[in-house]
Amino acid sequence: MLWTRWLVLLLWFGATSAEQQQQQDERDGHRAEVKSDPRRQRSSPPVEPLDFGFVPAAVYDTHAYYEPGTIGILFHMVHAFLYAVQPNSFPKDLIVRVIQQNMGGIKIEEWRKPENVLLLLQWIHYESGFLICAVFGIVFVVLTPIVATCFCMCRCCDNCGGEMHQRQRKNADCHRGFFTASLIATTIFIILGVFVAYAANHNVSTQIKSTRRLINTNMRDLKTFANNTPAQIEYLTAQYTTAKNKVLSDLDNIGPLLGARIHSHLGKEVVPALDAALRMAGAMRETKEALENVSSALEILQEGMGKLQASLTGERSSLSNTLSDPACTNGAVSPTCNTIRSTLPQLGVNADFSKLPDVNHALTNINTVLKVDLSNFVQKGYASFNDTSALVKEQTRNIVTGVKSMLDKIGSEITAFSKMFPVESSLANFTIFLNDRHKVIESFYPQIDQMDFYRWIACVAVLCTVVLILAFNVLGLLCGTCGYDRQATPTTRGCLSNTGGNLLMAGVGFSFIFSWVLMGLVTTLFVVGGNVEKLICEPLANRQLFKIIDTPFLVHPEKRNFLPGMLFQNPNIELTLGSMYRECYENNGLYHALQLENIFNINSFLNRTVYNKDLAKVFEGVQVDLKDIMLLDQAGRDNLMNFANAGVGEIDYPAYLVEVNKGVTVVDLLSFCSDLEDQADQLPRGALENALKGHASSIRTIHREQVVPLEQAMKYVRARSTLSQSIKLLQRTSNDLPVKVTNILSAIDAAEYLITHNASHVVKQETKAFVQSLVGYFKQYTEWVKNSLTAEVAQCKPISNMVDSMEIVACSFIVDSVNTFWMGLGACCLLLIPSIIFSVKLAKYYRRMDTEDVFEDSPYNDTLTWFPRASAPPSEW
Repeated sequence: MLWTRWLVLLLWFGATSAEQQQQQDERDGHRAEVKSDPRRQRSSPPVEPLDFGFVPAAVYDTHAYYEPGTIGILFHMVHAFLYAVQPNSFPKDLIVRVIQQNMGGIKIEEWRKPENVLLLLQWIHYESGFLICAVFGIVFVVLTPIVATCFCMCRCCDNCGGEMHQRQRKNADCHRGFFTASLIATTIFIILGVFVAYAANHNVSTQIKSTRRLINTNMRDLKTFANNTPAQIEYLTAQYTTAKNKVLSDLDNIGPLLGARIHSHLGKEVVPALDAALRMAGAMRETKEALENVSSALEILQEGMGKLQASLTGERSSLSNTLSDPACTNGAVSPTCNTIRSTLPQLGVNADFSKLPDVNHALTNINTVLKVDLSNFVQKGYASFNDTSALVKEQTRNIVTGVKSMLDKIGSEITAFSKMFPVESSLANFTIFLNDRHKVIESFYPQIDQMDFYRWIACVAVLCTVVLILAFNVLGLLCGTCGYDRQATPTTRGCLSNTGGNLLMAGVGFSFIFSWVLMGLVTTLFVVGGNVEKLICEPLANRQLFKIIDTPFLVHPEKRNFLPGMLFQNPNIELTLGSMYRECYENNGLYHALQLENIFNINSFLNRTVYNKDLAKVFEGVQVDLKDIMLLDQAGRDNLMNFANAGVGEIDYPAYLVEVNKGVTVVDLLSFCSDLEDQADQLPRGALENALKGHASSIRTIHREQVVPLEQAMKYVRARSTLSQSIKLLQRTSNDLPVKVTNILSAIDAAEYLITHNASHVVKQETKAFVQSLVGYFKQYTEWVKNSLTAEVAQCKPISNMVDSMEIVACSFIVDSVNTFWMGLGACCLLLIPSIIFSVKLAKYYRRMDTEDVFEDSPYNDTLTWFPRASAPPSEW
């Protein structure tokens, strides 16, 4: 058993480590919830799943399943008969009470105790079916010799069919036919019973040869179990390297990993502040472009509108001079001239860009501001902040080196622990033991074959007694039927018919001689085989037998469980034979089946290795100094303030928008010309009319040459559009510009304060998360070890196969065959009773009689007179 304990201790290592770490994580998590604000808790980052591969699997050859084939029909018939005899359920509670009350043995005088009497009565009630059948068999065994003796004596006294005289009856042929058919049917059924018994007898011999196959495969499976287990354990310990290499890889990349965590945490404050500053630098460049666009567009529009203003002013003056002509004073013409004179103010430009203030002052200030490249300062801030990974890697170099050495030490300790127990040598000795036992078992094969041969001969000999009786019956029927002559009288029957009758009576004699012996054998086999089937085989098949063995305090009143008390000397472990069988039947690991976690405590080893406090202390000492990070220096801050004070907000944007949205002229010049010509047509023909139409033509020329280009030419359209868009952009940019700049500077100050004063807290928090991710790899390893130990390592299917194989051999091969044998033989014994009756009755019709009934003429009357006790007829007849 020493090798088993060494194996158990090593298997226990992996699973206990997983449970230990899980408990430690639960305690640490509880303390963390108490000490910190739940609103600031961050979920642990997902741990990358590791691929530990597959444990080398063992392939077992034993298939513990038996299909009886055709003879299974007979087995089902036996089971049905036994169920009819014993329909009660398995008496688990009764057996347990019997065992517990009679633990130390029971004396004769103790049977009188009430509790023992009650148990006896309950047991008699359970066995009532078997007892009734057994009593019937005993009565048969006792009465058969007595009845045979009485029958022989009765026949010697010429009674019971012993008188060699047969009375003539009208229905004699009907009686003979009935007895013949009945004896034939009985004989056929007896033959079937012999075949059933012989088939069962032959099945035992056949299946005993199959037992060798089961023994060989079970031994082979045990050797496979012993040979594969060390390799599986070695594979488990070797996979620690997978978790270790992953941890080492993360430690080599601690800068990108831990630094990225710190960068991500601080970036929630830093990155938005730098992004706002960078956007403001872009706003500066956009502002400069917008101011330049405003200045150039304003010059273009001022130039075009100035020319149009001059042309319209000259034309308005000329038209005013024309209206000052004395002809306009004429009473008929004067109203028209006055009307035209009243429209002269409309002859002018509508949008006057010349009165708009220029933006040169603001543009000059912006150019001064842009001499300092704010985006460059912001990019320096980004670069300084993005160096967090390099700072972390540089400042944790010594710590990473220390952790690597500790992991190497842990790997060495695990390897040393796995080599501490000579598992391979122990399992090698176990394999040698199996080989020796297998050879010993094989050495018994000739003896078993010889014993089985003797058993087979004995059963055949028993069946030959029945066959002997059948032979007499069959020969008697053949001789009697073939030699029977209807015309012959009972005293003149032929020799063949007489021989048939004598053979039938010989069969009757042998039936009396052997039937009670056969019934005694049947009764014995029935009581033994039936109870074995009902009390052992059926409970073993439905696992009720395990419940008896697993009953607490069954074996000893102070020992709760039998199996752990026997294996581990600790009966308080909740390990039962039934649970172990179920786990092995499902091909789970021996570790899980034996509940070895209750045996070996290796917490001290785990505390010194994978989850020791020294490793946690090393990571708690991680210190990363981020005080040298500067997001924006003073020059960049001054640049932002200068931009806020550049005068962009002092521009009169509404005035620009008002002028931009105005039309080119006050009225439509073409409409004005048409109205002027209409007015001129109302005047008398003459110089005044012609002069007004000339002015209308000049105004059309101005519209065509100056107004239309201002409205449609690309140069002026683009200038107006650029001016409108630029003014709107500047208006948006300048809206609360000092407040925006102040907010940006405040955000940068807050981010720098966070880096300077709170970085240590962030570093500890992210370091803890980083350590948890490293621990997660070991948790994956331990969970994988636990699952592998549960389902893949040292799979104990051979143990359940051995139990199933023993059940197949004992119950399916032997008990079912024995029960089928006594069922066939018992049917033959019972059918011998009607066979005796029909043979005696039928022999009367085949044997030659000494006397017979005759009829003769009476000398005293005219009728025939019957001699009541006739002799042979007179010779003179």
